[in-house]
Amino acid sequence: MAKKKSFPLRMDPKLYEILQVWAKDEFRSVNSHIEFLLREATKKAGRLPKSEDKKIGED
Repeated sequence: MAKKKSFPLRMDPKLYEILQVWAKDEFRSVNSHIEFLLREATKKAGRLPKSEDKKIGED
C-alpha cells in the first residue's frame, strides 16, 4: 500500500461537526470522508485523469 501524505488541516468546528455526522452516516472516518469528497470534486472539475482515479482509489 502506498504511503499517504499527512498534513494539518484547520477548519471551522461547526463544519467539522457536520462532516463528522455525514461521515458516520456513510460508515467512514472523517479523514476518509474528506478524501472521498475531494476525490469526487477533482473528478467533477475534470482535474483527475481517468487512469489516476483508479490508482488513487486503491491507496
